[in-house]
Amino acid sequence: MRLKKKRIGNNFITENKISLIRGGKEYFDRLESLIDSAKKSIQLQVYIFNNDETGTFIAEALKRAAKRNVTVYLMVDGYASQFLQKSFIEDIEKSGIHFRFFEPILKSRHFYFGRRMHHKVAVVDGIYALTGGINIADRYNDIQGIPAWLDFALYAEGEIAGELCRLCWQTWSGFPVRLPEAPCGGMTGKFSIDEADKVAVRMRRNDWVRRKNEISSTYVHMLRNAEKRVTILCSYFLPGKVIRRQIKLAARRGVDIKVIASGISDVVVSKNAERWMYDWLLRNGIELYEYQKNILHGKLAVCDDKWMTVGSYNINDISAYASIELNLDVSNPAFATNVSKLLDDIITNDCVPITKEQFEKNKNIFRQLIRWSSYQFIRVVFHLFTFYFKRGD
Repeated sequence: MRLKKKRIGNNFITENKISLIRGGKEYFDRLESLIDSAKKSIQLQVYIFNNDETGTFIAEALKRAAKRNVTVYLMVDGYASQFLQKSFIEDIEKSGIHFRFFEPILKSRHFYFGRRMHHKVAVVDGIYALTGGINIADRYNDIQGIPAWLDFALYAEGEIAGELCRLCWQTWSGFPVRLPEAPCGGMTGKFSIDEADKVAVRMRRNDWVRRKNEISSTYVHMLRNAEKRVTILCSYFLPGKVIRRQIKLAARRGVDIKVIASGISDVVVSKNAERWMYDWLLRNGIELYEYQKNILHGKLAVCDDKWMTVGSYNINDISAYASIELNLDVSNPAFATNVSKLLDDIITNDCVPITKEQFEKNKNIFRQLIRWSSYQFIRVVFHLFTFYFKRGD
């Protein structure tokens, strides 16, 4: 008997069992386990897929699945994964894996014009899924004693996985008017969730071509309706005017807003631009923390210990207006409270607070000039967000 979708307000589906997965070994062990358990189909779509140790490890798991006659679809972004070796691609295609680049509007050897497929999602048999901010590359894994970048994904079993599978199939097929039958069904009837484990989840997307602005709306709604507390963990935190306004209004209402930003960044110009915004955040009473253990790459937020969002969406205009992004919202106080406690532990154990007094003390004209210049440069980049010069070979 097929599970019935039960929806509550604002498109939440209740027939789901979930857990938050931290990046690194925990994530890749779960991903390998899912792939090895697949019986009918695997959809894996990711922004970055490198043919390094981690990429080879996951590719081998996909090959094993294809050998068992599981239908495997692997899609990677045409810009971020452009340096995948031809021999690597040929090898996985020979194993029976269906491979495709997400292509831009126009490209040549020297430029790339179009939106990016920035989401990261794996769906197995239409009922098991992993969705978050984690790419397939060594820096997102615990390799040779080097800890992974801080990141998170949501593991889900149930009806939301079916929706994610259909989204993957639409993306793979190029969003045709008539969508071929998706490889998502057939397994749901063998799957059930205990009443005590059921959690309300909804899929949220940003994709300017499809006129989807759902994740941006989630953050606006979160800030606009928060009563006590919002904690945001975000890499590349450069909110646009709309989000800044909601942050300011929420803080004025007395909402306790905490932002966990990166202390160490893989994009120096972005970090400098973020620090130009620190003055504004501190003036508006935002509690600001920088993560110190490694590079922060995660993207999640919790509101009032009642609900939360996690996925690929960074709070900046590239995620808002340029990239294809995917988040899952979770409405469940027990789950949200646990995530909130996790973020509090990260703040206590792995972050340094950025106070107004400390920040003023460390400012000088040269630092501020660099930060201002970086911020202006990033603003220009955001206005040219779909155009990228490709590196020479």
